[in-house]
Amino acid sequence: MSVGQMGTSRYRSNMDALSALKRLCGVVLFVSQLYVFSGRGSLSLEHSQPIAQTLKDQLLSSTISPKNKNIETTETPEYLAKCPSNGLCSRLPSDCITCNHNYSCIYGKPITFDCMAKAGVLCFDQYNQLQENFTLNITCQFCWQLPPSEYVCSKSTNCMTVSCPRQRYNATCKVLDHVHCLGKREFPKMLFCNWTGGYKWSTALALSITLGGFGADRFYLGQWREGLGKLFSFGGLGIWTLIDVFLIIVGYVGPADGSLYI
Repeated sequence: MSVGQMGTSRYRSNMDALSALKRLCGVVLFVSQLYVFSGRGSLSLEHSQPIAQTLKDQLLSSTISPKNKNIETTETPEYLAKCPSNGLCSRLPSDCITCNHNYSCIYGKPITFDCMAKAGVLCFDQYNQLQENFTLNITCQFCWQLPPSEYVCSKSTNCMTVSCPRQRYNATCKVLDHVHCLGKREFPKMLFCNWTGGYKWSTALALSITLGGFGADRFYLGQWREGLGKLFSFGGLGIWTLIDVFLIIVGYVGPADGSLYI
């Protein structure tokens, strides 16, 4: 064998040994990775604890957060603001109780309703016993049939109170909280114009008697043209003055804005 052939054979044997060494290193690396990812290696302890802690935190947040959301979204009913607790059940406002109304009663006669306090409302009987169901004694009548002292109505400042015939206006009335009745607690009603602008009847009469000849009473009531007429005619030579005194006494002459005297 020549020297060249011997060199070539040695080179091939070295390359074969190098490739075999690479294969062995690859196998060792593969086995070590399998060992690590199987959970038995030292690296698994470093990564398993953070993963477990993360899973635990997610589990706790998923179980706790819905409760917190429920607590945050729970709202107090609006009717509880006007419902006094620890009082008599019979004195609770109508918004705080639920009753079985009997519309077949006889008008003006006493009637008994079976009522129940709404959720969150605590009330007692006359013996300080906690009650949920109780009876309520009222008079058989609709809400619009109540006396005026048991409801309040909207006011109007646009109608004339001093007119013939006396004007009326459409008012919206609402029953007082402690009053119980049949039907709707808000109802329309035609009422006489009864608002006031702050003018006093006694002041107008005093001005008409003392300074009526100069139109002071008409100026006070806001009637400027009549006041100027009385001023320049010296009270219609006294006749107009006497007539105005009589008209103010009977209430025919009133404030120019159409309101009532106070």
